[in-house]
Amino acid sequence: MKISLNKKILDKNEECAMQNSEFFADNDILCLNVISSPGSGKTTILSQTIRDLTGEIKIAVIEGDIRTDIDAKKIRAAGASAVQIETKGSCHLSAQQVTGALMAIPAAGMDVIFIENVGNLVCPSDFVLGEDLRVVVLSVPEGDDKPIKYPGTFAKADVILINKIDLIDYIDFSLERVIADIRVVNDKAEILQLSATTGEGMENWYNWLRSKITQ
Repeated sequence: MKISLNKKILDKNEECAMQNSEFFADNDILCLNVISSPGSGKTTILSQTIRDLTGEIKIAVIEGDIRTDIDAKKIRAAGASAVQIETKGSCHLSAQQVTGALMAIPAAGMDVIFIENVGNLVCPSDFVLGEDLRVVVLSVPEGDDKPIKYPGTFAKADVILINKIDLIDYIDFSLERVIADIRVVNDKAEILQLSATTGEGMENWYNWLRSKITQ
């Protein structure tokens, strides 16, 4: 019998993901895996969320990037604990890396742990990390064709944040097309329009987050 190397990697990843999931459940933590293209505004959304919900929700962030700890520094400046994972070229985070990162932050005392995955709409969707839910961020400047170009990622989302909505009047972007294309592959995900820069729609995102914490 032949077992491909890829299958072995995925099996090991799923084993570690299950352990992470058990940790989150045992400690009553909501874990969200945040996936998007580079430059969509993931870090800005998370930073603003931390600032606005300080004192209400205890948040920590696991940051994934190929190089640098720039995003982790931004999260710490916003007021939350953060640990940076440098993948050294890998296009996604693994469950094993998340397990190690959980030891570097006061994870057990958190209400929510965000995992900001490597900027990529392909690889991260295939690797579970033990998260409870997936957040996909699509920004207006990226264009309105992403849901049909990357259906696998959008199909697995629990909530889709259409970010930088304040730019929609200046860019050729059809909101109607995006929503229709999302619904072809995912008829259950919440779709929220927001701008982390102006604050438009952020309260709807916060209310969604609050509703998942209390479930």
